[in-house]
Formats: sequence, structure tokens, C-alpha cells
Amino acid sequence: MQALTYQGARDVRVETVPDPSIVAADDLILRVTATAICGSDLHIYHGKIPDMHDGDILGHEFMGIVEEVGPEVTEVSVGDRVVIPFVIACGQCFHCALNEFSACETTNSGPGAALNRKQLRPPAALFGYSHLYGGVPGGQAELVRVPKANVGPFAVPDVLADEQVLFLSDILPTGYQAVVNAGIKLGSTVAIFGAGPVGCMAAACARMLGAETIYMVDHHDYRLAFARAAYGVIPINFDEQDDPAAQIIEATAGRGVDASIDAVGFEAKGSTTETVLTTLKIEPSSGAALRQCIAATRRGGIVSVPGVYAGFIHGFLFGDAFDKGLTFKMGQTHVQALLPELLEAIGEGRLRPDEIITHRMKLADAAQAYQIFNDRKEDCRKVVLTP
Repeated sequence: MQALTYQGARDVRVETVPDPSIVAADDLILRVTATAICGSDLHIYHGKIPDMHDGDILGHEFMGIVEEVGPEVTEVSVGDRVVIPFVIACGQCFHCALNEFSACETTNSGPGAALNRKQLRPPAALFGYSHLYGGVPGGQAELVRVPKANVGPFAVPDVLADEQVLFLSDILPTGYQAVVNAGIKLGSTVAIFGAGPVGCMAAACARMLGAETIYMVDHHDYRLAFARAAYGVIPINFDEQDDPAAQIIEATAGRGVDASIDAVGFEAKGSTTETVLTTLKIEPSSGAALRQCIAATRRGGIVSVPGVYAGFIHGFLFGDAFDKGLTFKMGQTHVQALLPELLEAIGEGRLRPDEIITHRMKLADAAQAYQIFNDRKEDCRKVVLTP
């Protein structure tokens, strides 16, 4: 089969690799009909994610048709059309019983990314990601082996096109969990840092839940223009306003927003010091977006972090957070727990995740697609690949 493989920083290639096969009794084999490039894939592309191996198959946003099932698969059948959550969960461990699927204790053969983990079990395995998270081959391929097939694959109705439901695999539930964690409700004010795919999904979900005012911070005008037209955000370009939090505080009568969402993560554009520290790998993450979130949020408010972070960060103003009595909520998405309500919202037309797609390309052109998405060429917001 054909698959997109990692060969080092900024080097990904479509290669011919062996077809996957059933390994465990509850595996299935999926024939991919649509897959996407995610912002998290760009962290890998930039060489910022440790324990990647040459030849690893990338991609964690994908869906398709069930082609083969193991003897213990009971929840889906050959021929079913399913979306695959990027989180691999067993459905039976302590955390899965609490619907905390991204904390599943049994699926990850790697150690996870925590630096001071003691004897803590690792979090769930992820498709198409680092061997810290299991090194499970991903979905930017023609075929995928899907472990724990009684827990992850989510059947979708034929009346909805692939593009309408594809993002149930990651960015839509990630954006939704971010706004739920932020406590967004009717009349809320929220600042979203990052107008990429997750930021846009967060804005869409915040509107659905009744947010009154949404500030969105980014430095790409075309992204901000889309978010203003699609979700009614108030755009702030940090290339023009070097302290967006100050503008947000002024606009909210010196109080700040009810919640801020950091949809950027550890590759946020930071200070010169942070750029040097991260380039030299002395420090793994920039704290620029988090500092802005802390500053923009009102006393007693919430900072929600769907953006990926690793290790320690420079200038984390914990004293400011304490002074303001802030609550932080963060982490990988418990995708499986959120899919039924999100599918209902799509079916009813309350969410249109396909609106963010700008580029549709073939899997054979995936290396070029990565360059377009990474370089923000042609006003690229989101790329969907088809085998």
C-alpha cells in the first residue's frame, strides 16, 4: 500500500509499505477514504517531537470503510463506514470507566512525555505519533490497522459526506472539549489564542454553546478574516498589536474575559530568549501564549489548554494565576466520550466543521500538502487527503 512516512525533520515521503494485518483479536483493518493533516503533525514535521523513527507512518485524523475484523470485534462489521478517534483506548481500565479515554492505562507501549512521572502509567496510545505514545502506524495511508476496535471506531450515517464528519477524529472534539473545559455558556466572553483548525473549531463550539463575545488572536490575516466571517469573532493580529491581552482587558472594562483558550501550544511565537532556548533544545516549549491567556482572563476565570505542551516552559507566571484565582484545565481529548453529541450537532446543522477545508489533494501528493499547510501557502487552513 501507499503511506506517508516520516524520514526526519521537514522530510516526509509517500512510499510503498507492507499492508497491515490483524494482530489482536479485537483489531480491524480500515480502508481509508479521507485523512487530514493536523497542526500536531506539523510538530513532527518540524522535528520537535522526540522518539520518532524513520519510516513511521503519520496521520491521526482519518476515516474509512471497515475491510476486515478480528474474531472478537462485535461493535462494527465489514463494510461499515467509521471515523477513528486519534486516541486508542481499551474501554475497561480505571480511566476509561470514567470516560477519560486519553488517560487509558493499557494501550501505550511507550513511556509518555511526562518528565517527572515516577511510576505513573503512561497515557493512551495515539495513532501516527511518537513512540512515546506507542508508535502506532497512522492514517495517512491506504490501509490502517485499528486496535481496540470495539471502543474507538464510530459509525457515521451515509447521508453525511466524509468531509462533514472527518474532523470528529480530532479537531472538532478537541475544540469542543476546550470550550467545555472553559465553562462556556450563554453570555460568556472568551479569548481564543490561535486561529488554526483547533482554534476555529473552538470558536464554532463556543458560538453553539452561546458565547456572546469571542476574541481571536493570530498573526495570519486570512485566518482571522475567515474566523470573523464564519464565527463572528473580534480579530486581533499580534503582528500589529504586540500585547493582545492588554487590548482585551481594555475592551472588557478592565476585567478580562471569562475564559481563555490556548489553541497554539508549545510552538507559540515567543520572545527572543524563548526562541534561542527552544532552538538549542534547552527548553522544550514557549510560554508566550500561556502568558497571554493568564493576562487576558478575569479574576476567578478559566484557562483552557488544548494546545500541546511538553516539559517545562519559560516565564510561566504562576504567581499571577494565583493572584487572579484562575482555574486551568488541559490535556489530550477524551474523543470517544464526545462523539455522539457532536455527530448530532453536525446532523442538525449546528456545526459545519467542513467549512475550514481549503485544500483537497491526493495522498500521493501528501509531501507537497505538508509544505503548503506548513508554509500557509495559498491561504491554507486545512488539507484533506484522499487515497
